[in-house]
Amino acid sequence: MQKKVGVLLVNLGTPDNPGVSAVRKYLFQFLNDPRVIDLPWLARAILVNLIIVPFRSFSSSKIYKMLWDDRGSSLLYLGEDLRDELQKKMPDHIDVHLAMRYQSPSMESVLEKMRIKNYDQIIILPLYPQYASSTTGSTLERAMKIMKKWYVIPEVSMVSQYWDHPGFIDAFVERGKQYNIDDYDHVIFSYHGLPVRQVDKVYDDGLPCDEHDCETKITELNKFCYKATCYATTRALVSRLNIPESKYTVAFQSRLDKNWLEPFSDKIVEEQAKKGAKKLLVFSPAFTADCLETTVEIGDEYVEIFEENGGEKLDLVPSLNVHPKWVETLEDIIMKRAVV
Repeated sequence: MQKKVGVLLVNLGTPDNPGVSAVRKYLFQFLNDPRVIDLPWLARAILVNLIIVPFRSFSSSKIYKMLWDDRGSSLLYLGEDLRDELQKKMPDHIDVHLAMRYQSPSMESVLEKMRIKNYDQIIILPLYPQYASSTTGSTLERAMKIMKKWYVIPEVSMVSQYWDHPGFIDAFVERGKQYNIDDYDHVIFSYHGLPVRQVDKVYDDGLPCDEHDCETKITELNKFCYKATCYATTRALVSRLNIPESKYTVAFQSRLDKNWLEPFSDKIVEEQAKKGAKKLLVFSPAFTADCLETTVEIGDEYVEIFEENGGEKLDLVPSLNVHPKWVETLEDIIMKRAVV
């Protein structure tokens, strides 16, 4: 008898709608995650519930309204499209599901449906290429907390990262080749930011991230360091795209304060414009689906910053979304893990 396999794709999440109430609910759940804001409980509760959520809900709602279209939130419907395209490639005994770490469709509700299916194996596949405690770590921890309550727990396989999968690199290379890179003065590889203290926690030797050669190589010590894998992702891409070292910068966006990974993407955009750059190309290889951080933050806000400081054109390379090579990459990851 063929063993049944259930695959759970998980992305970060999105409000149910761009209204203030829905955005407040989303921010409350997201920012109260101790892996996202890794402060002591009381400090996190005061910061999130009394300061960030009350003051950011209205401004974030306006930004989400810029993202929303006829199909809703791109993060959700692109995830649904990806799930459907991937399902077409699966044999009959493998089912593909989609959940969000925060809000709908919740991991709790989707995993309950999967429990009822009585799968022989469940594969948890977060849609984050580079491991970070606040994304992949939080997702895998939540899956374990849900499943540990089940009376019957099937075989479980969890995917931590795959930034170095040849298919993932191939997919972003194909995206990049849609542009004539020689036409641009500079290329920015913009990754979502993290507090420096979170990357420092990866190491057990007592030394900070900055003392582990994270910008130049992958080692046994830094292979799960988000900063190290972001730089390694960039090295793989620029090698394939023949971008000289002098023409690109690795940067980090969406910071909450100054103690986050540097350099900051918005500052690099501004600096390049002031140096005389007229055309910038921006990749976002930490995001596999276009979302608020790509479409609005880079595609609108960074364009405005660039033009205000003398630049003329900033182009955003689309995320992988439902690119055929991305679908093939996920197919390969799943099939190599699925029980026979």
